[in-house]
Amino acid sequence: MQAIENILSRNSVSKLEGPPPSREEMDIVYKSALRAPDHRWLRPSEFIEVTGDGLKKLSKIFETFSNDNIKDIDHVKLEKYKNAPFRAPMIIILISNIKIHPKVPEIEQMLSTAAAAQNILLTLSALGYGAIWRTGAFALNDKISNYLGLDDSNKILGYIYTGKSKIKPKKIPDIDIDNFVTKWD
Repeated sequence: MQAIENILSRNSVSKLEGPPPSREEMDIVYKSALRAPDHRWLRPSEFIEVTGDGLKKLSKIFETFSNDNIKDIDHVKLEKYKNAPFRAPMIIILISNIKIHPKVPEIEQMLSTAAAAQNILLTLSALGYGAIWRTGAFALNDKISNYLGLDDSNKILGYIYTGKSKIKPKKIPDIDIDNFVTKWD
């Protein structure tokens, strides 16, 4: 029942502070992530864990990319992108390492990594951490992948920002499932 309660109460937390999860906690997080559905056991999900000085490196990558690739970027937008990595003490970059397989298309491998991301979010929540999955201009972007030293088989599906929540958990409204479920009897 505790697992179900965690799922039903999980929500995105954008205001985060230190400390980040410990090494032992992150081992649990990654083990949970790698239990996601995975057709043919291809293991497409990979992660880059960014903390400390790594956040400065990621900031520089975002700044360089923005200057080189976003036409007519203004100072305000550039500062926003440059400061994005400092919104949390840890960022987990979600990567789907696509393998050529006759029965497992690229989209299935990306969906496996998306399921791994959900497991990460749920596990972080269960461990008492806040987290938010961000995408935007820096996700599914081959140039960002290259800046990170990844090859063309790697797709960045987003960035999970995590740490301790700075804010009180928000109340999640009840959802009327009848608006989302069609039943065939």
